[in-house]
Amino acid sequence: KKHQSNLARRAAKEAKEAPVQPAPLKAGVDIKKFVKIGRPGYRVTKQRDPDNGQQSLLFEIDYPEIAEGIMPRHRFMSAYEQKVEPPDRKWQYLLFAAEPYETIAFKVPSREVDKTDTRFWTHWNKETKEFFLQFSFKLVDPRGGNNRAPAPPPAVVPSRPPAPPSNLPPPPKPPSSSGVPPPPSFAPPPPRM
Repeated sequence: KKHQSNLARRAAKEAKEAPVQPAPLKAGVDIKKFVKIGRPGYRVTKQRDPDNGQQSLLFEIDYPEIAEGIMPRHRFMSAYEQKVEPPDRKWQYLLFAAEPYETIAFKVPSREVDKTDTRFWTHWNKETKEFFLQFSFKLVDPRGGNNRAPAPPPAVVPSRPPAPPSNLPPPPKPPSSSGVPPPPSFAPPPPRM
């Protein structure tokens, strides 16, 4: 107990006698202040690749009054990062930001994004002040695999069912003594084309 009090007294004495050193200056980032002018205009187009059925989304964001020298930015946000709605693991958010506009977000399915050069691209058109972003979702094999192409469509179904094997015995005959007529012969409807 006495040892602890002596240590505390010694630490207080050293702190009092030590020269006061200024705290090192932190390298700060200049925060630009803009008055928000509202939301930008946008168009969203859902697409599907005809060759492999891969789904994609194309975003066109209009920034007619964007600040000089500013390029729009985007990022994907998990449902657990945002605080606007209760988190739902089925969804993720795609955010677009450019000063002086408000940041806008789109709720998209929480599927893995294909980030190859041909499937994920952005473009900022300085003349028309439009920002384009297109991304595709990775193909998912329904059997549990990830990056396989979907199974080919089923072959064309033949118009006539195959004949039954010839080694089957004939079907039993219904009793004819009950007075009930036999059922009419059944002809299957013609196949639809």
